[in-house]
Amino acid sequence: MSATLTLTDQDKATVRSAAYGAVSLLAAASDKPHKAATAGSIALTSATGRVGHVLNAKSKDIHLTGRTVAELADQVLPALAAAVALLDQQDPAEADNFRSTVLVALEAAAATSRNGQPGPVVDEMTRKVAAALHAA
Repeated sequence: MSATLTLTDQDKATVRSAAYGAVSLLAAASDKPHKAATAGSIALTSATGRVGHVLNAKSKDIHLTGRTVAELADQVLPALAAAVALLDQQDPAEADNFRSTVLVALEAAAATSRNGQPGPVVDEMTRKVAAALHAA
């Protein structure tokens, strides 16, 4: 665990909302949304390092609203970039840990698709999330 990383409660909420929001976006694009959400969430709770501690904390600060995938994406994609930026400012290694944790969660969620092969919608959502993670 990094001693240089100090996150406010709001920072932690941003990190959690971004990570779990990314899984929610992928699940919404999936042909098996419940399985995708479960697999992605399990991957997030398996994270290590300071990011792992933040993602595993019992909290009710994840507030994702919206009735459409577009409305959810409007919240999640900027939150991903913000989470990476604030982590990168304090500890670039933890920013990399966050990026890889989210991408592994998306891989786990995508693997639940029929025949284990994600379709074009899931691939495109993964691309958008990856772009947001690298926008910072």
